[in-house]
Amino acid sequence: MSVLILSEHDVRAHLPMRACIEAMADVLAALARGELFQPLRFVVRPPGAAGLMGFMPAHRGGPAPAFSLKEIVVALGNPARGLDAHQGAVLLHDGETGELRAILNASPVTEIRTAAVSAVATRALARPGAGTVAILGAGVQARSHVEAMRCVLDDPEIRIWSRTAAGAQALARATGATACATAQEALAGAEVVCTTTSSHEPVLRHEWLAPGAHVNAVGSSIPSTRELDTATVIAASLFVDRRESALNEAGDYLFPAREGAIGPEHIRAELGEVLAGAHRGRTADTELTVFKSLGLAVEDLAAAELAVGRARAAGAGTEVDF
Repeated sequence: MSVLILSEHDVRAHLPMRACIEAMADVLAALARGELFQPLRFVVRPPGAAGLMGFMPAHRGGPAPAFSLKEIVVALGNPARGLDAHQGAVLLHDGETGELRAILNASPVTEIRTAAVSAVATRALARPGAGTVAILGAGVQARSHVEAMRCVLDDPEIRIWSRTAAGAQALARATGATACATAQEALAGAEVVCTTTSSHEPVLRHEWLAPGAHVNAVGSSIPSTRELDTATVIAASLFVDRRESALNEAGDYLFPAREGAIGPEHIRAELGEVLAGAHRGRTADTELTVFKSLGLAVEDLAAAELAVGRARAAGAGTEVDF
């Protein structure tokens, strides 16, 4: 049996943002139609460990069945080391025989598909003609979100703020964006906001948002951290990637819920339901919309298949006997 190995470089070369955006739109709509299966991710948090390990399985049936598993270690101290906080691999298996077909570096898969999903949400939920973007954070996800927003918005003005001013300035220089001294400065009049920080406490407050803004809340993916204050979540039409995931894992939802401010009915819809035409998205120009992104195993499956297909067509990667 031959297994294709795709390195970080291979994944980046064969998972272009624009193609990944369309793949994410397709797979989220398919998930909403019940065409894929994924359980909640399983997370291991050893006592005293510096990070955690997550397992994210998914399955697609039909004429081209497949299994996938992403195993990922989240090491929050990595950005200070110049490393991505997400380290691991995505495994693709044949859905009929179970044979392992490919192993991909999970860091670029996670980075690219996460920003691609935010682009899908922005295209579906932001006001038509939106042109001003605020990105809070200056790490791996902030960089990928600059590219993703430029794929779905027409020549947007992009502002970057980070708790580390040097980081914001460096990313702004590298991407042709504008660094801002404060989050409020970045958010003033912004029509699209992407929060991509590792903060445990809110970095965005409702009073800083322009009327009718759309927010992609990306950085927090565990129950004990959040980037949005309670007032923002209460005021927003809240969309999620998966209800089950949000109710169990999203600190941006769980903090207001624990305060008694909202309940499960506050979730307007899953993004895939909007894409599949089963639920309305934005209903007014002045409406505040929030997309809470946690990241889904089906997104990893679709992104990995896209990268593997393009790599095999180009003769890229390394085939090994297994």
